[in-house]
Amino acid sequence: MASETNLRAFQAQSRAGAAAKTVFPILLSISVCHLLNDTLQSLIPAIYPLLKSSFHLDFSQVGLIALTLQLTASLLQPVVGLYTDRRPQPYSLAIGMGVTMIGLLAFAMAPSYGTVLAAAALVGIGSAVFHPESSRVARMASGGQHGMAQSLFQVGGNAGSALGPLFAAFVLTKGQSSIAWFSFLALLAIVLLVNIGSWFRKNRSLHPQSIAVDPEHLASVGSVHPHTVLPLKKVAWCLAILVALMFSKFFYLASLMSYYTFYLMNKFHVSVQSAQIHLFVFLGAVAAGTFIGGPVGDKLGRKYVIWWSILGVLPFTLLLPYSSLFWTTILSVIIGLILASAFSAILVYAQELVPGRIGAVSGLFFGFAFGMGGVGAAILGKLADLTSIYFVYHVCSFLPAIGILTAFLPDLGPAKVHQPQPAPA
Repeated sequence: MASETNLRAFQAQSRAGAAAKTVFPILLSISVCHLLNDTLQSLIPAIYPLLKSSFHLDFSQVGLIALTLQLTASLLQPVVGLYTDRRPQPYSLAIGMGVTMIGLLAFAMAPSYGTVLAAAALVGIGSAVFHPESSRVARMASGGQHGMAQSLFQVGGNAGSALGPLFAAFVLTKGQSSIAWFSFLALLAIVLLVNIGSWFRKNRSLHPQSIAVDPEHLASVGSVHPHTVLPLKKVAWCLAILVALMFSKFFYLASLMSYYTFYLMNKFHVSVQSAQIHLFVFLGAVAAGTFIGGPVGDKLGRKYVIWWSILGVLPFTLLLPYSSLFWTTILSVIIGLILASAFSAILVYAQELVPGRIGAVSGLFFGFAFGMGGVGAAILGKLADLTSIYFVYHVCSFLPAIGILTAFLPDLGPAKVHQPQPAPA
């Protein structure tokens, strides 16, 4: 009886999904909010040189700011995602952005290093609330084009990450207090997120549910095929591989996002403003690469995108530490384009491994991404203090070799089931 109920639920969901259309206004709105959210977050790494000078910090203390921001977000995101899978909270996105705004104002007025760490934690909490629910909204509005929707959502975030350093270079000229001006961006995001929350509340039927499905039974009634059903141990193994690939990607990105400005200033003696513009160029390439990964994964398969984006970037990362300023700029663009295409493919692949747990999976992978960025920044900062910033870039250049683990991921094609044979005449 339960099997019949699950079957009918799955068929109803399949028909609804087939009839649904991509809701581009919501997708664009959530992408813009992602842009605003990540613009505000990326201000923090961009002002590290300013904070380092104002509070007389060493690289380890700079890394601790990043660790506080990213670790707060990484620990809370899976918890938020798991909770909202069971009890969706349409207006939690606006509340999370409000916490981010408070964190920005705390950064602007921070009188001590301890207050800076507290402000970083508040921004991390806002991120923890924003990412799992916004990823769910993107999937709800996708109309079945999950890779495209996640890429459009992600490209907003990466574009915001690129704009943060640019704003820092030209807006934050009056020091730490000028960060307060960016609270107006948070206020704009809150207005948009209230509207998105209203749409979410009115379209709860698009919210994916956890459904147990028997592929053999589905075949017998001619329903659409689910993805290949994998044993629980295989699913766990695949998730472990995806986590390893995320480690490779985000640990390497931590070296560029947190210390690229210092690397350029120390090696090529460029100004702070010039280094921030170079960081903007790199993050712009990351934004462009992010959009490519999803649609290509929808057409060619996510495993191929993961192959290319992780292992394919290795030759360029190995060349980077030995390059001139001109070629460093070129290689950073190539690295950003290729490496960024992985995240949407990895996230949607993981969501397909564990259907019906969109919030938990999104929270886990966004959280792990932020956690790896924070831990990476702290460890690499300590390594830079013990050795040099150049040594850090030599070590990190080998990280994409972990991409060879992609060979162990299965292709998630349609489930292979036996069709019933017609009775002989």
